[in-house]
Amino acid sequence: MAFPIPARQLFIDGEWREPLLKNRIPIINPSTEEIIGDIPAATAEDVEVAVVAARKAFKRNKGRDWAATSGAHRAKYLRAIAAKITEKKDHFVKLETLDSGKPRDEAVLDIDDVATCFEYFAGQAEALDAKQKAPVTLPMERFKSHVLRQPIGVVGLISPWNYPLLMATWKIAPALAAGCTAVLKPSELASVTCLEFGEVCNEVGLPPGVLNILTGLGPDAGAPIVSHPDIDKVAFTGSSATGSKIMASAAQLVKPVTLELGGKSPVIMSEDIDIETAVEWTLFGVFWTNGQICSATSRLLVHESIAAEFVDRMVKWTKNIKISDPFEEGCRLGPVISKGQYDKIMKFISTAKSEGATILCGGSRPEHLKKGYYIEPTIITDITTSMQIWKEEVFGPVICVKTFKTEDEAIELANDTEYGLAGAVFSKDLERCERVTKALEVGAVWVNCSQPCFVHAPWGGVKRSGFGRELGEWGIENYLNIKQVTSDISDEPWGWYKSP
Repeated sequence: MAFPIPARQLFIDGEWREPLLKNRIPIINPSTEEIIGDIPAATAEDVEVAVVAARKAFKRNKGRDWAATSGAHRAKYLRAIAAKITEKKDHFVKLETLDSGKPRDEAVLDIDDVATCFEYFAGQAEALDAKQKAPVTLPMERFKSHVLRQPIGVVGLISPWNYPLLMATWKIAPALAAGCTAVLKPSELASVTCLEFGEVCNEVGLPPGVLNILTGLGPDAGAPIVSHPDIDKVAFTGSSATGSKIMASAAQLVKPVTLELGGKSPVIMSEDIDIETAVEWTLFGVFWTNGQICSATSRLLVHESIAAEFVDRMVKWTKNIKISDPFEEGCRLGPVISKGQYDKIMKFISTAKSEGATILCGGSRPEHLKKGYYIEPTIITDITTSMQIWKEEVFGPVICVKTFKTEDEAIELANDTEYGLAGAVFSKDLERCERVTKALEVGAVWVNCSQPCFVHAPWGGVKRSGFGRELGEWGIENYLNIKQVTSDISDEPWGWYKSP
């Protein structure tokens, strides 16, 4: 679909600025493999300018312009941003679909969620005012204590390509609500809507430097943000490998980090389920966003008594999924993000086959799509727990299937992973669901569904899926320092030392 990509520069201190080294990165449409524009390529020199702008905005007028204002004051900007996103929804939907390859219907939901997220954290900013000077009960009457919640400072936000503007918003909205200023580095594979967001900031009058947006490669732009001594915190969503590097770099300055990393999430199907309903949720849990979901429930554990029927229905449902240009009406699976990702996923599939697994459905390029990074939704059976496809995150439209006999076996298999982002359990027995929910070593559990995510509930993982929580009331806490203030309210001397 022909739709012009706006030519943008870096967004620094409320202005569009050319990268100091003047380099740019091509934008490749994953549906056609064609270059459709380019984005600026920031380097350490640009990071320095952006961090200085963010620090200046944080301290401007002794913080009274942003950091030390009331939450209600900042909430007005967040609500204005939400309204502007809604006003420009069609523009952002087109750009997100074109740049990321996700079906247009999904992009519509994403942009709606962006507006919802800013609205929600506007409310959290207002709620912050009521929490200031919250009293602390002490055991000694002569002392009085309360707590202040203050912004942590200048934060570095590094966001992924699977939900380009939405995942960035999960970080921007709570950071700004808390009173922080920020430098955002979106993934170079899908940055267009994040750059466009800079124009929204200017249109609503966000003070210069409160949010700065740098596009570029990870080593050139992301790494200098993480290691910069004037960045007070880093929040990152992406691969576990990169998360480990960020953690190591931040550790040099004892800098706090929030990490939302990879996953290999299980979905457990008990013998008492409604198969048709469960099959659809199973497919949604792994083929949504073209299979590129950190929380994808990509390890299906199905009770052996229903496995044959369940998998048969899965195959039939899967073959009915419309794979097409993401702008086509009814598209439910578009291309993966890049040639590199396409090759990686295909290698996972071929390795599974060579290790003895069965490619029951899919596993190839769709015959009717000769161009673009399209991969058929893939179901793999005859799995053993030593196989790569069982252990490693694919980040594509691929699900592997294994059977179990008992609830205990299902839980053991579900937890047989270094990851711990999410999991799902299906059963009509709600007591069983509760037992399994408690036993799963994950940060989020879905019961009789997979993937619904709301800004109101916490999000994050355990084990190698990271730590810290985004969203909900927990999301804003990520960007606050908690300061204890204790006063002696007695007129009596302390009396510990003898008066001279």
